[in-house]
Amino acid sequence: MRDIQAEIAKLITDNPVVLFMKGTPQMPMCGFSARTAAVLQECDVPFAAVNVLTDPDIREGVKVYGKWPTIPQLYVAGELVGGCDIATAMYENGELEPMLKAATAERS
Repeated sequence: MRDIQAEIAKLITDNPVVLFMKGTPQMPMCGFSARTAAVLQECDVPFAAVNVLTDPDIREGVKVYGKWPTIPQLYVAGELVGGCDIATAMYENGELEPMLKAATAERS
C-alpha cells in the first residue's frame, strides 16, 4: 500500500527547496503556481517542483501533511513557508532569497 505521507516527507527531506504546484515551472497551470515558481526562478536557486495535477494522492496528501489547504505550497529546509502570497511577500521584502540560498548552500 502506498504511504503518501512518507513519499511527501521524503521529497521534502531530499530537496532543500520544494514547490508543490499545479503544472510545472515551464508550464504552470494556475496563476498562483506560476507566480510562486517565477519568484523562485528570480532567486536563482535550484528547486524541486512537484506537479500535483499528475498525482491526486499527492495533491490531497500535501494539504494534510502541511496542514495547509491550498496549492502551491513552498517548503524550504524541510519547513512549510506557505503559499503564493507568503512567498511573494517574503520575496518582495527581501526575506526569501537569503533563506533559499542558505538552504541550498547547506546541501552543496
